[in-house]
Amino acid sequence: MRDPLSAVSDAFTSFLFGKVETTRLPVRTSTGQAQAVYLPTAAPGLGDSGVIIGREVYSGKGYIYDPFQLYGQQLPAPHWLVLGESGNGKSALEKTYVLRQLRFRDRQVVVLDAQGEDGVGEWNLIAQELGITPIRLDPAAALNGGIRLNPLDPSITTTGQLALLRTIIEVAMGHGLDERSGFALKVAHAYVTATITERQPVLMDIVEQLRHPKPESAEAMNVDIDDVRAWGLDVALVLDRLVDGDLRGMFDGPTTVGIDLDAPLIVFDLSHIDRNSIAMPILMAIVGVWLEHTWIRPDRKKRIFLVEEAWHIINSPFVAQLFQRLLKFGRRLGLSFVAVVHHLSDVVDGAAAKEAAAILKMASTRTIYAQKTDEARATGRVIGLPRWAVEIIPTLTPGIAVWDVNGNVQVVKHLITEAERPLVFTDRAMTEGSAPDADDLLPEDIRAAELEAEQRAARIENQQRMNESSRSTVA
Repeated sequence: MRDPLSAVSDAFTSFLFGKVETTRLPVRTSTGQAQAVYLPTAAPGLGDSGVIIGREVYSGKGYIYDPFQLYGQQLPAPHWLVLGESGNGKSALEKTYVLRQLRFRDRQVVVLDAQGEDGVGEWNLIAQELGITPIRLDPAAALNGGIRLNPLDPSITTTGQLALLRTIIEVAMGHGLDERSGFALKVAHAYVTATITERQPVLMDIVEQLRHPKPESAEAMNVDIDDVRAWGLDVALVLDRLVDGDLRGMFDGPTTVGIDLDAPLIVFDLSHIDRNSIAMPILMAIVGVWLEHTWIRPDRKKRIFLVEEAWHIINSPFVAQLFQRLLKFGRRLGLSFVAVVHHLSDVVDGAAAKEAAAILKMASTRTIYAQKTDEARATGRVIGLPRWAVEIIPTLTPGIAVWDVNGNVQVVKHLITEAERPLVFTDRAMTEGSAPDADDLLPEDIRAAELEAEQRAARIENQQRMNESSRSTVA
């Protein structure tokens, strides 16, 4: 029973100052127990309109993403960068994303497929399922009825043709064209396009004009004809490689008839090209300009341009500049560029660091799968990830990634349906590496991996939260 004097004192104090709150002795406890006072929370999603990716790891709610739905509201640009070590699920994500986007009637996708085995690209199964014939660029088959893409195709504007010729030459030479070589190329191209009208001009026509320039070409600039010939010699030698060298047959004739640029999915199979040769960036340049002038049209379609092994683009200054221009079409013509890269260091430390930074800046969506600790820290610095996300990246298991959508950072588990499984994964060695992909695990293995990743993520997040105070006191 309380002391009467204390009761009277409390009543008088309450009358003067209001009700006195109950006072309890402080309780000292561990951080592990004190974390129970924090109610579980989850970051807001990206809306409920678009393509289902999977579920957010911490809350378990569905994760929906669509750059066309988010553009202008939560995204300043519709472009997307996918990073991560081999065997962690990048290929599965790309394929299911494309399949789900194609469920919308106003979608169209182009894929540059740089990987494959058994003579076909990695996207061959999906193309077959959709009734699509991949455009297989193969130097060995080019002379025997293989696919050809003509850089001088009349469907490309004359300005685009000249820009493409310059890019091809600069990529092959490893440096920019000087003014004199550029002039020789310009006058040769102008003469060919003006005089050859009964058929498609081809690269051999340009080579012949560079070797044997016309007198009027020299008179236009009041220079000697021998000077014009000397200025264009190096250019002719570079183009000769496309006409009579190791890339013979793919670009030195009229564009193959029957390429359907109105198909919902267009796959350029580059798996027969040596990925470490100069042929790959040259191919990227030709395909990029060719698509810019023949595929991207103001018809209100939403288009996705997905590039495997995208470091071939970002690591070449001349090709990167070309694709920077292509990316700017995203706002005007509804184009979403998806670049898949294993390591960010492949591009930010390369010869095209400035161009790479510009392209990375345009990518408002970044998806990062598991990386080694040092690589994760470097990635975090470059693209501005929060510290907790950087620390969790090395612990991620296959199929789980950190998603950064214009600053909205969440950990997402990619989910694959049974119908998609045979299309995105096969028992052949066609994945990014020998490590098991998310699709190579049994359901119980996947769930165990998920739980382990969730527990690690929770420990990291809770530790950071508790680091704000060394001890927690609960009143």
